[in-house]
Amino acid sequence: MHAKTDSDVASFDPSSPSSPKRTVYYVHSPSRDSHDGDKSSTMQPSPMDSPSHQSYVHHSRASSSSRISGGYNSSLGKKGNRKGNDKGWPHSKVIEEEDGDFYHESNGISRRFQIFIAIVGFVLVFAVFCFIIWAASLHYKPQLSVKSLTVHNFYFGEGSDITGVPTKMLTVNCSMRMTVHNPASFFGIYVSSKSVNLMYSEVTVATGELKKYHQQRKSRRTVSVNIQGSKVPLYGAGASFASLVDNGNVSTTLVFEVKSRGNVVGKLVRTKHTQHVSCSVAIDPNNNKSIKLKENECKYI
Repeated sequence: MHAKTDSDVASFDPSSPSSPKRTVYYVHSPSRDSHDGDKSSTMQPSPMDSPSHQSYVHHSRASSSSRISGGYNSSLGKKGNRKGNDKGWPHSKVIEEEDGDFYHESNGISRRFQIFIAIVGFVLVFAVFCFIIWAASLHYKPQLSVKSLTVHNFYFGEGSDITGVPTKMLTVNCSMRMTVHNPASFFGIYVSSKSVNLMYSEVTVATGELKKYHQQRKSRRTVSVNIQGSKVPLYGAGASFASLVDNGNVSTTLVFEVKSRGNVVGKLVRTKHTQHVSCSVAIDPNNNKSIKLKENECKYI
């Protein structure tokens, strides 16, 4: 019963053309070399597989292993081992270089923006400081006080103007004394007055000028202005003026404007004040004594 015939042996011979074909199956198992979780298939042929199928499976496994190991090495090279990566992806270097350029460019823009913010902040702080100093300097207004008017020469007579029209003529030479007080404790002032006028009615009979000068902080100074007029025609006011001269009392008005300027922070911050002064003065043509002016006889606006 255990003896086999030639036909039975021939039926199980795989090289025999008449032997039945057996089904070839493969077993898929996960690869142990995968680093990122991908699975590759290793194929194990059936015991009855032919040598040609075995060589094909071996070649596929070798190529798959080389691809997996290459991807693993490139992944490690991208994370920090670039020198040891001989099979890294070329485009990974390009991406890193572009990211580096963008990083440096971003740092450059950020640095310039910080410098711009610092400059703007400094300008704003300095502007606020200057505004506070300027606002504080407005309270330090120079204090003026007209003390006296001295008449040196007073002559009234007949004459004619430049066109030859006869009229009353007046020649006056006098001087005014005034004190200027600078109450500012942190800056000096420049004081000047271009026109100091002595007027009768609406006619200017004498004029003078206070030249610009510098006055120190927290100081008081007395200035003198020479006021004179030579052969000033009075025209219609001549008749009334003649009667006043005869009575020894000529009512005149001293009018002028004083300008002051203080350099608080150099020429960047300046404070300016303008004061109008008007004083009523009664002049005695026959008396050359100094005429002292009271506080209520002058207005400072």
